[in-house]
Amino acid sequence: MIKSHSAALRRKSGDRTVKAGKPGNSGKSGRGTGMVRIIGGRFRGRRLPVLDSEGLRPTTDRVKETLFNWLMFQIAGTSCLDVFSGSGSLGFEAWSRGAGRVVMLEMNRDVCLSLKKNAALLVSGNGEAGSSPEVIGVDALAWLKSYRGEPFDIVFLDPPFRKGILEEVFALLPGKVRKDGFVYVEQESESDIRIPSFLTAYREGRAGQVIFRLFRMGDAA
Repeated sequence: MIKSHSAALRRKSGDRTVKAGKPGNSGKSGRGTGMVRIIGGRFRGRRLPVLDSEGLRPTTDRVKETLFNWLMFQIAGTSCLDVFSGSGSLGFEAWSRGAGRVVMLEMNRDVCLSLKKNAALLVSGNGEAGSSPEVIGVDALAWLKSYRGEPFDIVFLDPPFRKGILEEVFALLPGKVRKDGFVYVEQESESDIRIPSFLTAYREGRAGQVIFRLFRMGDAA
């Protein structure tokens, strides 16, 4: 297993989204920007600027739409953790759709700053006050190892592709996700990942070279 998860960056071309700055990357970011689009909830249709970066990969809105259709009756009031936040596409979508708490982890300093600005932009642009997504500039694995707070209801895992870190992340999930909570995993179709026994398959889809799956959290041995 590869312990280092230095950085593959990604582009969501189908919805004109750039997904940049995966935790553990080298910190190199381009000067341009792309856009991420929120497709549902109270911020539906809002487009947020995202730093463009090297090493990007394509995906589409369809994956995100399918995921949140699966979670349609589960998301309101939940606590959500977006482990490899990048563009913030999943975290902002969850917040737009009524999640009560959203924590977004991002190691790249510039991308983290962009996420914080976008969270503030959504709050100010909607005339809201108070809570907003909590954006933390941190190595995702280190944060998971040290976290001792309340377990989350939903965890999003969309890590850098071909870095071999998902199994390491899986090992850190017990105690971080409540029993019967949801764990979303997105990975390249050719990867051979061992799914731990405490994760039970709930839904699965495929879009091109990407497999995306939703699991329910059970008891860890």
